[in-house]
Amino acid sequence: MNTATISARFGAVALIHAVLMDKQMLGDAIAREDGPISKLAPPDRARAQSLAALTLRHMPRLDAILDGFLEHKPPLRALNALRVCAAEIVLDGIPAHGAVNAAVEIVRGSTKTKHLGGMVNAVGRKLGALDVESLQDLPVPQLPKALRGAIVKAFGEDGTIAIERAHLERPPFDLSLREPSKAAEWAEKLAAEILPTGSLRLRKSVQISALDGYDSGDWWVQDAAAAMPVRLLGDIKGKRVLDLCAAPGGKTMQLCAAGADVTALDLSPERMHRVMENTRRMGFKPRMEVANAMDWEPDAPFDAILLDAPCSATGTIRRHPDLPYVRPSLDLKPLLSLQQAMLKRASGWLKPEGQMVYATCSLIQAEGERQIARLLEDSDLVEAELDAAALGLDAAWKASPGAIRLRPDYWPDLGGMDGFYMALLHKR
Repeated sequence: MNTATISARFGAVALIHAVLMDKQMLGDAIAREDGPISKLAPPDRARAQSLAALTLRHMPRLDAILDGFLEHKPPLRALNALRVCAAEIVLDGIPAHGAVNAAVEIVRGSTKTKHLGGMVNAVGRKLGALDVESLQDLPVPQLPKALRGAIVKAFGEDGTIAIERAHLERPPFDLSLREPSKAAEWAEKLAAEILPTGSLRLRKSVQISALDGYDSGDWWVQDAAAAMPVRLLGDIKGKRVLDLCAAPGGKTMQLCAAGADVTALDLSPERMHRVMENTRRMGFKPRMEVANAMDWEPDAPFDAILLDAPCSATGTIRRHPDLPYVRPSLDLKPLLSLQQAMLKRASGWLKPEGQMVYATCSLIQAEGERQIARLLEDSDLVEAELDAAALGLDAAWKASPGAIRLRPDYWPDLGGMDGFYMALLHKR
């Protein structure tokens, strides 16, 4: 059971408002120096973030419950306070008394909604009397129409429903280790489980920065699916490797830990600063390049290139339930053109016999399978053969001889994974 202070609850309501009204991603709202939770203590910041994400993840279901208790839809501040209250009571099992009192205090904190304190209190008491199992009987919320259509086309109706159901699950924390050979040791220290791919998984909600090994740089947070593209490259010790679109730095750290001579490139100075902070904590020293890949030129070819391309990020909705609210439409044309241009440009920086991994955290085949099919028709790159079992993956997840397609509904008993497409290419 997670408890929350009134400050954390105020913060959660403010974050939800930033997503729904200002169309900000949760991560951006949290990172802002003048953001809605910037002045909260670290535990309250963490709880506000998790509570906002939980509420957004289940919002259609929470609204369906609240609709049964509301004669009219209240102003957004009051509605968001009730949504957070409902999430705490129905999903987190928080005693109704504390959650309801907090919701009342939130609406009374604004002159526009202070008159609704009695209504919020009455609705909150009804929430407290609910059979929480009733939530399971509500329909699984569907993705926005445009996005859902693309996913149905790729994976069918049943596959899409499975993905939507997986989006309802609270994602665990996955860790990548500086020394993968010490997985058993760190699994015991952190009460984590070792996944088939070698990542560690923490099932319980924890304050990551307080865990053993964080300050010493023995591991970093990285979804198990996001850790796979680097693993496709195999042994890269001593090789000259480019991490293209490097931020936030998880893959850069993997490459450094594997002993590669790493150049990390990203367009955004702010995002690259985050890469610098993350690698510094780990004690890694990759070359840092803040530049537009379409203008930048390396001083020499690379043995390997990792291109984790800009994409729709639709594979990360389980971890970012705010995304469908911020980007409900699916305008892929600019992204597809950029991906094609980056693939072509990066392939020219490879040494003969060099390797390139192309990856996107997208569920849309136009950003994955079709991009690679187009590239292979008109380049000197060929697919390399991948052994899925050796990577800890199911052979059925191979999209082609050299490509893997991962989905949020995979590993249902282990807690799922982000959606990813990744392909290993070899330069002739």
